[in-house]
Amino acid sequence: MSELRFVRRGFGADAVDYQEAWDEQRRIHAARFADEVPDTVILLEHPPVYTAGRRTEDSERPLDGTPVIDVDRGGKITWHGPGQLVGYPIQKLPRPVDVVAHVRRLEEALIRTCAEFGLETTRVEGRSGVWVLGDPVEQRPALGGLSLDFDPRLTDEEFDPRLNGPEYAPSNAGQRREDRKIAQIGIRVAKGVTMHGFSFNVNPDMKWFDRIIPCGIRDAGVASLAGELGRDITVEEVVPVVEKHLRDVLENADLKPREIEKASA
Repeated sequence: MSELRFVRRGFGADAVDYQEAWDEQRRIHAARFADEVPDTVILLEHPPVYTAGRRTEDSERPLDGTPVIDVDRGGKITWHGPGQLVGYPIQKLPRPVDVVAHVRRLEEALIRTCAEFGLETTRVEGRSGVWVLGDPVEQRPALGGLSLDFDPRLTDEEFDPRLNGPEYAPSNAGQRREDRKIAQIGIRVAKGVTMHGFSFNVNPDMKWFDRIIPCGIRDAGVASLAGELGRDITVEEVVPVVEKHLRDVLENADLKPREIEKASA
């Protein structure tokens, strides 16, 4: 695989408007398809914004009418903003494209990043992204004084954690010792070239996630690197570590097209 090009687009006071970054993604995507530029990873921060993937349901959006940008990536609704490192790898993949393998490579780079800072993370089957695992269900504290056997998030289809106070807030999943996502992944592949990518919660205000159902998942929550480690960490500290692991994972990947099973005669 050819060498990756990294573009540090803007952080802190220079955070990049989401629409502006999306336009830049499309420009680089077209250039990569035409082999005018190498594989490129854009790294940046955004001002606060909610974005919704194609599978987002109305019941997962902010209740207060906060604007949401609908985008053409996979996945559901999430938040981007200060304290969160966002990465957009724009890569040409062999066809037929193996989307799952691409997602797993991004997860691996972020798992290695967390490990370098002293945090153990993993994958959760059936749920993309990078996770901090909670305690076994039987060892978690009861919610609202009730046994977890009666967790309304799982048994009541009309239950809405956004209306039921901090004990059900996604940002408090660590206090509840539940599984919590520290990095979200949502991508799109067009013409064999990837777009969109990952968002890694370094030290954001996690309460932004409490206005939505993050990634459409009601029985887990969200986490940040600083919150899990109990010390201040900045996006600026994390950027070179993420670059290192993305370069190692993506440049050394043995890219193969997705295997298609042939129907037997």
